[in-house]
Amino acid sequence: MALHINIEELLSASKVENERIEFKEGWNPDSIYRTICAFANDFDNIGGGYIVIGVKENKITKTAERPVLGVSTSDLADIQLKMIGFNNLIKPEYSPKFFIEELDGKQIIILWVPGGSNRPYQVPDLITSKTKNYFYYIRKYASTVKASIDEQQELISLANQVPFDDRSNTQANVENISMLLIKDFLQKTKSKLVTEIGRVDDLSIFRQMELISGPSELLFPRNIALMLFYNEPHKFFPCSQVDIVEFPNGEANPYIENEPIKGPIPSQIERTLNILRDKIIKEKVIKSANKAESLRISSYPLQAIEEILVNAFYHRDYQQREPIEIRIYSNSVVFINQGGPDRSIQLQSFTEGSIRSRRYRNRRLGEFLKELDLTEGRATGIPTVLKSLAQNGSPEPEFRTDAERTFFEVELHIHPAFYEQAILTGKPSNKLDELLSNLINSNGDIVRDVVGDIAGDIAGDIARDVVGDIVRDNVDYIAIKEEGDFAGVLIADIATEIVSAANQQTKDEISQAAQEIFNKHLLKILELCEVPRQRKSVFEGIGLSANVKNFNTYMAPLVHKGLLQMTIPDKPTNPNQKYVTTLKGYIIAGLLKAKGLR
Repeated sequence: MALHINIEELLSASKVENERIEFKEGWNPDSIYRTICAFANDFDNIGGGYIVIGVKENKITKTAERPVLGVSTSDLADIQLKMIGFNNLIKPEYSPKFFIEELDGKQIIILWVPGGSNRPYQVPDLITSKTKNYFYYIRKYASTVKASIDEQQELISLANQVPFDDRSNTQANVENISMLLIKDFLQKTKSKLVTEIGRVDDLSIFRQMELISGPSELLFPRNIALMLFYNEPHKFFPCSQVDIVEFPNGEANPYIENEPIKGPIPSQIERTLNILRDKIIKEKVIKSANKAESLRISSYPLQAIEEILVNAFYHRDYQQREPIEIRIYSNSVVFINQGGPDRSIQLQSFTEGSIRSRRYRNRRLGEFLKELDLTEGRATGIPTVLKSLAQNGSPEPEFRTDAERTFFEVELHIHPAFYEQAILTGKPSNKLDELLSNLINSNGDIVRDVVGDIAGDIAGDIARDVVGDIVRDNVDYIAIKEEGDFAGVLIADIATEIVSAANQQTKDEISQAAQEIFNKHLLKILELCEVPRQRKSVFEGIGLSANVKNFNTYMAPLVHKGLLQMTIPDKPTNPNQKYVTTLKGYIIAGLLKAKGLR
């Protein structure tokens, strides 16, 4: 029968990690059986591996060199015959799955070695020798090595500890497995095994894919078969679903609970991603004043969302009757997964992107998800999330768990350009914005006079840029140049002149509207940022921690309402980013100080 995965993708290591593939130019039973033993022991629960015979490895790319060397037809029969005896020498007995594939006009051998259910396994170091010295072998990175004394003890402790997804489910029967779902999977992964459907009995397909176990008279599906190829896995794994809850106005206010997403895991992932695309992912094009090209950004990068979601399925504890929960807030989204990270992983490792897990709960599930292009491979999830967020200019994520590692949370914060939270309280601020805009626009002559006076005393391109920005943007926003402090002086002078020219009724209306939504922290931020300051400096000035939550609560709304401005607006997360008070911010701060609010 045909191999269950695409042979080209195996040889190019695009779906299976390099450390799970061993290329052999020819038949070398001593070396091959040490590797079979190591893959069967599956020390890190990664799903065993593949031994490809008749193929030379490219030492640089760690992939197959083409064309393949091949194995002669006469050797094929001899190798299969000898393997029967060699398999009996593995303790306990173990038989890898044997495939012959034709490639580049030649035949090669593929040995699929899934992690064994009766580990630990040992094998003679020289299986062809008359003297048999048995050893335990494991994989370390892409090499087969003898297990040390400590590693042998750990291997022994793994006896009967079969990962949950690879266990037999005695509450189900083989008829629960859907051949339609299997056919769809094989077509998507471009496996030749799909051509066998209808030509051989279903049980042969199930055995080939390691989806069932037990003697012929008492077969049971493995949990992985029910997770992927059964339409109602929640019947066997209660709460194996995704719950999406929306909190548009915070957790203390009414929320929206969506219909739970159930079904086979690939279907759950696809449907959840579609809902998240619709609800939280939006795009903007930002035109930079200093660059010809525009910047396209997302509220949340899709790649980060997809990676976090898929890893939630991959690493969750399916024995716990708790769903994967996604909480959507106005400025963030939180993924909550039951079953926390391994205790060996420090929480700091997530923010640094240096994850090195020793154990995987669901080794078979991870293998199938990789074949579907839903996840890249071992320990790449968090680095991928961090990279995609950085490329989008999004804030860094937050990771949370408890001391017992019973759960794991990832919170993504919306890109600053998409903040929709009203200043602090959520009260409408359109009135304040309208009053300020009317005041500024009605005093256009004052703006031009002040700009002209100051710009007349300043030579060079900087002054012309500032004047141009003011004219172009109708003084709603003023571009700040860090080459000098004249821009701050310019804004302050304009604000003073405009306020002086305004009548008392206008001043009172603006002050009243501002007092409804301002507090001392917000006013203090506007005062501090009369000169450009970095976030840390601002929060030191108001006596709060410079964390994401405080930024979302205090500074981000000021940026969104045009009262603070970034000095590097097209790169929100730039380490040199600073914030400066705009013309509107100066006017509000001046009026509120005059009213005695500090």
